[in-house]
This record gives sequence, C-alpha cells and structure tokens, in this order.
Amino acid sequence: MKVGIIRCQQTEHLCAGTKDLRCAAEGKGAFEALGPCEVVGLVSCGGCPGKNAVSRAGILVKAGAEAIALASCITLGLPMDFPCPHREKILGCIRSRLGDSVTVLDHTHEASGHAPKA
Repeated sequence: MKVGIIRCQQTEHLCAGTKDLRCAAEGKGAFEALGPCEVVGLVSCGGCPGKNAVSRAGILVKAGAEAIALASCITLGLPMDFPCPHREKILGCIRSRLGDSVTVLDHTHEASGHAPKA
C-alpha cells in the first residue's frame, strides 16, 4: 500500500521522521493493519493551525497515496510531549475531504509511556 505522512512543522528541526518511515516500510505501529507501505511523500502540516494539512493530504493522494497518516509528532507530541491542539480538527477535515476512499491513520508509531488518544 502507498501512504503519505503529514508531520508537525514545528518539530521538523527536532526529528528527521526516520521512525515514521521505518514503521511504514516495516508495517509496524499504526501501519500494522496495512502491512508494509511505500511512502509517497512526507510533508508538514504547514504550521499552526494546520489548515494546509487538508490540501497537502489531497496532494499526497494525487501522488498515489492510498492512506494518509498523521505523524506521531501531531498525535502524541513526540519528541517534545506536546500534542497538536488542532489534531482533531485536522483529522476531521482530512476525513471529510477524502471520504471513505482513503484510509486515514491518526498516528504513525508509539513511544514508551505514550499511547494515541482515542
């Protein structure tokens, strides 16, 4: 399966996204149900409040993504333990825009002591 990942712009200087990419490639973390995935793009949300995440999800789908994942920096606030306060709105807008044709994952991986919020 082909996947696009959207990450937090504010954590780009702290994280290279290697764990997100590795989990996708190995079908681990949030990708477990999908199996090993090919990442077609890794983009940022565009900065707070994340409005660009919706259009960027569409760009990733046009590039071949069959699934979109919000990186764990958005969901869990990794590596700073500061989750995105706009996460739910971003997820809702992406799901609304893309419909049921694209799987939307709310995180990429977990870290010790952290679990995605339901």
